[in-house]
Order: sequence, then C-alpha cells, then structure tokens
Amino acid sequence: MGGTDNYTDLRASRLTSGLSDEQVNLLAGISFCRRLEDNEILFQEGAVDDALCVITSGKLAVTRDVGGGGEITLHILQAGDLAGQMGFVGGLPHSASLRAIGRPTVCTFARADFEALIERDPWMIYVVMKNIVQVGHDILHRMNAQFVEMSNYISHQHGRY
Repeated sequence: MGGTDNYTDLRASRLTSGLSDEQVNLLAGISFCRRLEDNEILFQEGAVDDALCVITSGKLAVTRDVGGGGEITLHILQAGDLAGQMGFVGGLPHSASLRAIGRPTVCTFARADFEALIERDPWMIYVVMKNIVQVGHDILHRMNAQFVEMSNYISHQHGRY
C-alpha cells in the first residue's frame, strides 16, 4: 500500500465526514492508498474509468492538453479534495489530466467495490455520496473564484499581462 495507512488517511478526509469509525474501516477495506511519484499522471484526459480518488496529502495539478504537446494548469487540487467523481458516478471520461506535484498520497475506490456495500450499509453510501457532491461543489467554487480574480486582474491591466 505504499507505506500509507488506509484507515488513518481516510478518517482525516472529507469523504468520510459524518461516518463512524466502523464505517471508515469498511471503506478502508475497499480502498487502495499509495504515494505518487513527482509528475506521475493519476488520470489522463479523455480516459474512462470508474475510480474515485481521495487526495489525503499533497497536491495534484489539473491540466488540459492545448495541442502541440503543451498543457495548461487549470487548478491545483489539495489534501481533502476528490478527483474522478464524474467517472465514478456516471462513467464519463476525464475532462482533464491529473499530475502529481511532489509526492501526494491518494486513496482510490473502484465503483464496483463501493456498490457492493450498498445493501450492507445504505446510510453510509448516502453520506459518502453527499460528501462527494459537497467536495465537488467546493472545488468548483474555488475554481470560479480564481477565474473571477484572474478576469478582474486582466481587466484592471487593460489586457496587459
């Protein structure tokens, strides 16, 4: 598991907010936690998978391909953020790539393993899904605030960088 403790990493995450220790242990049993290498690609833009990743330490760059081998960084995800929600919930392709900055730790869940817990603890599944929506909302809010800040800066500079 790359030297990480799944329970400890998940207990501190926003994914498990409102869950009992027993429920977090249940999730830890279906997670794979590991430390990424610097610049390692976690998700590739356009790829399809059903993994949900919890960033438990460090940072990941959210990047998009701009052609010609170049990329642009759209946002920086940090500890507490989630990645892959749309693929996990809806099977949609990744809209961006995720690249490790330094050596972050992530815990990954496969949708099938998560769904296997529905009958055992439906309330836990509800709480986790609610947390996924909340964290996704918070990330979008931060991205929108950064966009507004950048737009204001550019307009005050009259388009000059």
